[in-house]
Amino acid sequence: MTYLHQCKPDPIIHCDLKPKNIFLDNGGLMKVGGFGLMRLSKMAPDKVKLMNHEAIVDTFSYYTAPEMHRNEVFDMSVDAYAFGFILYEMVEGLPNMESTTVIARCEGMRPSLKNKLKGYPSDFKGLIEECWDTHPMARPTFSEMIVRLDKIYAHCMKHGAWKESLKIWK
Repeated sequence: MTYLHQCKPDPIIHCDLKPKNIFLDNGGLMKVGGFGLMRLSKMAPDKVKLMNHEAIVDTFSYYTAPEMHRNEVFDMSVDAYAFGFILYEMVEGLPNMESTTVIARCEGMRPSLKNKLKGYPSDFKGLIEECWDTHPMARPTFSEMIVRLDKIYAHCMKHGAWKESLKIWK
């Protein structure tokens, strides 16, 4: 995602990042796919808007950032929002979000970080919460996430925690 977001002259925004669009190749490396056919209208150098919002709004999921639900101008932080839910799901499993409305999720309702995440470092919980922040400017970039995840991994390896859980980061 860092590579896609740093493309020049225009960053590539995935807009539909979710586990079923992340694949493992034969060498065990993750690859992002499922770019689909979302049509975007460029509003500024790093801001876009969906051109066919009405046609695809029913396909949105809890991975979809609130600004996309509201048909607002957005940037690459929508992918960070989705990544926060992917991190959550890797630890806690699928969130029980079916009972919440889109409006509630747009206003900041998120699944609780209480079960398996109890034993995880506060930095990891903080990263998840920053990723799915309702304010796009508060979300970290993927470059920032890489640095933070590397630090979390190093800290956990130093203290012997998460050896099996964090194999995916190496």
